[in-house]
Amino acid sequence: MSQPRTAPKPAAEAAARLRHLPAIGRLVQGLREVSERAADADSELLTYLCRRRVDALRQAMLQDATSTLPELEALVTACLEDLIDWDAESSTRRVINGTGVVLHSGLGRSVLPAAVVDRLAEQRGYVLLEVDQEAGQRRRRDAFIEELLCHLTGAEAAMVVNNNAAATMLLLNGLAKGKEVIVSRSQMVEIGGSFRMPDVMEASGCQLKEVGATNRSYPEDYESAVGEDTGALMLVHTSNYRLVGFTEHVGIEAMVQIGQRVGLPVIHDLGSGCLLDAEAVPQAVRALFDEPPVRHSVEAGADVICFSGDKLIGGVQSGIIVGKKQWLDRLRRSPLARALRIDKLTCVALETALRLYLEPSQLEHNVPTLRMLALSPETLRQRAVELAERLRHRLATAELAGRAEIGVVDEHSEMGSGALPAIPLPTTCITVTPHRQSANRLARRLRYASPPCFSRLKDAAVLIDPRTLQPGDDEALVDALVDLLESPA
Repeated sequence: MSQPRTAPKPAAEAAARLRHLPAIGRLVQGLREVSERAADADSELLTYLCRRRVDALRQAMLQDATSTLPELEALVTACLEDLIDWDAESSTRRVINGTGVVLHSGLGRSVLPAAVVDRLAEQRGYVLLEVDQEAGQRRRRDAFIEELLCHLTGAEAAMVVNNNAAATMLLLNGLAKGKEVIVSRSQMVEIGGSFRMPDVMEASGCQLKEVGATNRSYPEDYESAVGEDTGALMLVHTSNYRLVGFTEHVGIEAMVQIGQRVGLPVIHDLGSGCLLDAEAVPQAVRALFDEPPVRHSVEAGADVICFSGDKLIGGVQSGIIVGKKQWLDRLRRSPLARALRIDKLTCVALETALRLYLEPSQLEHNVPTLRMLALSPETLRQRAVELAERLRHRLATAELAGRAEIGVVDEHSEMGSGALPAIPLPTTCITVTPHRQSANRLARRLRYASPPCFSRLKDAAVLIDPRTLQPGDDEALVDALVDLLESPA
């Protein structure tokens, strides 16, 4: 008896449909036939864009057996749109950050100060990077940055690497490779991804020796753990979380005293880093800062200190190391130092950002990160109300008032990137509750607007936090929302 025929499996159906995907060469030829721009374009560019479009279609068909294969004409049109977008903007183009996350890692973290942007724009030719102008001899590329950092922190020496994770790796490898490094159990931090303190120790060639308990550590815990194989003592500031309640921790002053008694260097990883003493912080943001100033660690006698060059400083991604000259000289001789050194653009940007700190009274105006933190709840509410009213007026003028409900709601912003985790940032958000499409769909379409707009979702509404909107963003955001609410499809 013959067996009944079974329906083909979805995977087999998808594989069969994949055979009908057009050849890349056929798409390229179709592009040249319909577009003068494509006709003049290099084949390499057209091939890249067509292959990227076909690859995306292939993945969609493999993941969804019900997806249909577009007609060749539709595919050519899509590829032509990709070509137009390619001419207009890069993948790292400007976006509008309406999320309220000040240091949004996905959106480039710190907004660069205008002075930094202007200096970077000047770097069209050669740059005075590793040459001493007076002597005409070679110098270290971060020499002037070191001078600024020593002035701002009181340290004997300074150097800069790619980011604070790199700084931590260099410190451990350069000062305690093959040795034990003593750290409290309360400081077994994870910065993100695979960057966990135990893993960093292992990758740096050090052996982690934990002391104390999760919530309480004492000086005697460190002293009793010191042995012949100990290479350093390490204090890690928990910049992305806080332990509260029944806690006890060894501060940098006590740690330095232990280090001096046992003859070991003390490493202080500050994470976010703050170059301003409490009295130097602009009044409007003083209450927000609970980060220990770098200068405090230097004055306490820490041998080496590392922290981020962006985050609270508001500069560019980099890892800054300051401390005693004998240890910094040792780190500079490490093979890792060259592998982790910064490039010329980071040198220019960081130097320019640090120069702003020589005028602390102007920081709130000159550093966007500090400006956004300094915005008062009253100012943010007024801005949200005005923006909501502007959006309502534009919708009413376009006879689209029934397409969405516009309102405001009290919320909280976030610092982001693991900084200031325990500090609330009250704000007022604009709410857009669409009636002819879901909030999720509207938020997704906003991300494809020009410029792309990133928002929050809550319940059935799209939320926009004015704290992170930059000058000129308001009008572009309103234009995008009106356009997307007018055509909900």
